[in-house]
Amino acid sequence: MTNFFETEIDRIFKTMSNSFFDVDDIFEEFKSNSNSGPLFYGYTMTVGPDGKPSVQEYGNAKPEHLPISNTREAIVDTIVDEKEKVVKLIVEMPGVEKTDVKVLVDKNVVDISAEHGEKKYHCKVPLQHKVDENSAKASYKNGVLEIVFKQAVEKQTSKKVEVE
Repeated sequence: MTNFFETEIDRIFKTMSNSFFDVDDIFEEFKSNSNSGPLFYGYTMTVGPDGKPSVQEYGNAKPEHLPISNTREAIVDTIVDEKEKVVKLIVEMPGVEKTDVKVLVDKNVVDISAEHGEKKYHCKVPLQHKVDENSAKASYKNGVLEIVFKQAVEKQTSKKVEVE
């Protein structure tokens, strides 16, 4: 049994030692041994000894095999104004109309979606601060959605107990 482990460790060590200079071998071995795990894909660009650039692909997924979605992730910025006691969400969704925008608030998560022709947006924004869901006010102008919430007032839960 120990001989098996020594042989296997030697094989792995040799493969790793040789592969330090040939990254493609590592990816080929992972691709042949595993059908699960994260998908990744990218490019490397180097300049060869002749001075010409060389571009190589790597990864276990090719762009033509990746899932494609027509829905875009909206760009969201969260602004907390401690002075005014409000939380603002600024959401960029160009190309849609005010009537196309849908906003749902559920337990400190804001679900925003919009669809107009070819343009489709969707995002879920978790709020890091407690807000009053009923105070939400939204406006949409020139591709920018602004949602304003009042911060929830945290009630004191402790109680003073008199000692007798």
